[in-house]
Amino acid sequence: MSAGAASAGAPRRVLVTGAAGRIGRMLRPRLAGPGLVLRLLDVREQEPAGPGEPVEIVRAELGDADAVGRACAGVDAVVHLAALSGEDRWEEILRVNVEGTRTVLEAARLAGVPRVVLASSNHAVGCYRDDAAGSPVAGGVGGGVPAPHGPDGVPADAFPRPDGYYGWSKAAVEALGSLYADRYGMTVFALRIGACFDRPPGLRGLDTWLSPDDCARLVSACLTTGVTGFRVLWGVSANTRRWWSLAEAREIGYEPRDDAEAYAGTVRATEAERRTSGLLGGIFCDWPLGEPWVRRSTAG
Repeated sequence: MSAGAASAGAPRRVLVTGAAGRIGRMLRPRLAGPGLVLRLLDVREQEPAGPGEPVEIVRAELGDADAVGRACAGVDAVVHLAALSGEDRWEEILRVNVEGTRTVLEAARLAGVPRVVLASSNHAVGCYRDDAAGSPVAGGVGGGVPAPHGPDGVPADAFPRPDGYYGWSKAAVEALGSLYADRYGMTVFALRIGACFDRPPGLRGLDTWLSPDDCARLVSACLTTGVTGFRVLWGVSANTRRWWSLAEAREIGYEPRDDAEAYAGTVRATEAERRTSGLLGGIFCDWPLGEPWVRRSTAG
């Protein structure tokens, strides 16, 4: 229990920021369980609580430190999802992704919240190259650096190699989490999330997919594990074509059950995917720096 939590026997509370976003909406029903109340924060309007649904709806902006502080009061953990979810102008990336995360971490610290789960991204390391994937097509995107390999694939804590301002902001978010864990004794997990959709988006999704159910399993493991301190973990399912390590996440009790290979016959490579073949960040590596992200295909 956090310093401000109610007496023993009271429901545990978890604050979820960005609860109206895609992943937040996926997690809302999947994190529900006995004795758990979800406090759902977003600047956008959210669905009201259903009959018997143990949720508390909060409408607030990340830039409102007082409102975020009130939202952190009495919770046992924070799951911080709120962010711009793709490339954007430098000023916006700083304001929302970096300053917003600092506001949340500071509010959690002041409220005595012991545990924070941060949504990082595979784009924090998007400029790694998988040489085993072969060369990009002629005229494709070059560059990248060889990806490190451990016994189970690219280590979860591989040094940041962002593929844009968005990826850089997620590397900065990881560094902020490390700072708060090391300075203040908080437990912080930074999740380098892959492609979290109902089904794998494009051919690249066959190795990067994180199913909604596995996403909930990973977040639940972060909330219940006895492991403390700061950890970076891959957010990915047990995909046959996965080249990211699951060893680190399994150390905290994450056991993914889904495999994107079940969809292998339904996806095809797009031209954008062919141009960025072998780069961990995929088509983000081919997107102009600072240009607001608009999905050009289903291969994000």
